[in-house]
Amino acid sequence: MSKKVIVIGGGIIGLCSAYYLHKEGHQVTVVDQSNMDGGASYVNAGYLSPSHIVPLSAPGVMKQGLKWMLDPASPLYIKPRLDFDFLKWAYAFNKSCNSRHVQKAIPVIKKISLLSQELYKELKASEGFTFQLEHKGLLMLCQTERMLEEEIHMAQMAKKEGLDASEISMEELKSLEPNVEMNVIGGTYYKCDSHSTPHEFMTEMKTYLSKVGVAFLLNEKVEDVTLSGLKITQIHTSNQSLKADEFVLAAGSWSPLLTKKIGLNMLLQAGKGYRINTSRETGIGIPTILVESKVAVTPMNGFTRFAGTMEIAGINNHVNEVRANAIAKAVRQYYPNISLTKTEIQEAASGLRPVTPDGLPYIGKSSKCHNLTIATGHAMMGWTMGTATGKLISELISDKQLSMSVTFFYPDRKY
Repeated sequence: MSKKVIVIGGGIIGLCSAYYLHKEGHQVTVVDQSNMDGGASYVNAGYLSPSHIVPLSAPGVMKQGLKWMLDPASPLYIKPRLDFDFLKWAYAFNKSCNSRHVQKAIPVIKKISLLSQELYKELKASEGFTFQLEHKGLLMLCQTERMLEEEIHMAQMAKKEGLDASEISMEELKSLEPNVEMNVIGGTYYKCDSHSTPHEFMTEMKTYLSKVGVAFLLNEKVEDVTLSGLKITQIHTSNQSLKADEFVLAAGSWSPLLTKKIGLNMLLQAGKGYRINTSRETGIGIPTILVESKVAVTPMNGFTRFAGTMEIAGINNHVNEVRANAIAKAVRQYYPNISLTKTEIQEAASGLRPVTPDGLPYIGKSSKCHNLTIATGHAMMGWTMGTATGKLISELISDKQLSMSVTFFYPDRKY
């Protein structure tokens, strides 16, 4: 049965939800507080990474985060502040940083990531889209023996999960990347990964959805909801009130502002990431993570992107020069012949990624509201999991058999 569905949020998760909902015959409207031309869905590294099977909340992460708290240039920066929501999130995050949780999360993350990767391919072929989608894998490059040991262990773990991952020698690395000098001692190679150019996908998807009748309401912030029992009857934006049968909350880091309206205190923090682009030739041909500095490198269509950092400091779009310079410094350290210009660094952009305490997204309906389906909290994996999340949202609303279980993604879960 066709339903009238409003999707709140026009990022990668919102657009993919709108796409699959429309395919099921629903009447879809996307509402977004911005002009839908920036943010995390546009500045990310473009990775489709089944290799990233370990959640952010892994053993030792909180301890390392506390060490880095006084260093604003560190890869993970958690700004200390007396904010009740942040303190609750930090407590839950610390509780989740254990090996038992990681072992439970690995197969779930792998499954949704592989599903999403296949759906990207299927979507591109079926719609005749032209966005970049290349399967070149992902290199993890190390400068220290300690990190190389850790990465080899991670690759072995991924291999046990059935992913194509292995250690590579320096000779193999030079063969894979013959056109760039690298200051590293070794690394690992995940042949299972793909990459894309985010703005190409977003632009094509918006154009397609508009053509097939999906409505877009831009620069409209959803400010309140009207409830009748356990259902939303309408939402109120900065411009108007809107009614629908079903609502999808894909508002990223802003999602908790609305879940509070239905009595759900969803633990979520904004994790800011940065990107620097250069259109100059770099010689880099394969997506790469510079392990010690946590910088992601992507050869995109017409330019190379350097992205990184996780800055948990509340909702703001301020570009911190210290953190942008830290990315540029890492590039010089790993690639001696590549130096980002002052202009390129000044043109750095940021995006806010929604981070849950356990590193797993929120996908599904809360017991607090029967016609609100939540899709947020993907952190650095939003691009990787985008299509699969949209597919699952459509299946939930259409009462179809799910492509995979969403039990681990339950929005009401406790920590």
